[in-house]
Amino acid sequence: MKAGTFVKTVLAAAFVVTVSAATAMAKTNAPALTGDDAIAQKVLHEIRMYPYYTIWDDVNFRVDNGTVQLLGEVSQPWKKSALGKSIAGIPGVVTLDNELRVLPLSNFDDRLRAQIARAIYRDPVLSRYAIQVVPPIHIIVDNGHVTLTGVVNTELEKEVAGIRASSNLSFGKVINDLRVEQPAPKRN
Repeated sequence: MKAGTFVKTVLAAAFVVTVSAATAMAKTNAPALTGDDAIAQKVLHEIRMYPYYTIWDDVNFRVDNGTVQLLGEVSQPWKKSALGKSIAGIPGVVTLDNELRVLPLSNFDDRLRAQIARAIYRDPVLSRYAIQVVPPIHIIVDNGHVTLTGVVNTELEKEVAGIRASSNLSFGKVINDLRVEQPAPKRN
């Protein structure tokens, strides 16, 4: 055996042992979730790992006695069925109530989505969110009507996102349903 091959083999073996030890420690330190909590964690993982989940979609769910209810909107019909199949296959899911609504397929809505996304994610206050795999501000456009969903860190960011979205051609007032992770302290 060549010296280089031996070193690579030893390093690979050390890596496997390290990963195995870290995995074992993580399993022993983390409390085991059971029932609906375990299902909810797996559903959340499936949604986050779905490769076609974008800022144009807003998927939420509820779990009750093994029944998963999918709620929200998706921008394409095939996303509704693909997410449903993926989540129905999770161990412990008894029934799936797929109430995802498919947004209208419209070139106007697509252009409006892109305009609003540029306006929001190019703003200096919000631009740091644009580098995330799925940015946390979701832009739901339904026949020209705009709703912002998701999470931002501060009230200022929520307001800036609403202002940027309102500066585009939508039909009516923009609904700003963004949640604030760190609300400002209340004054007496």
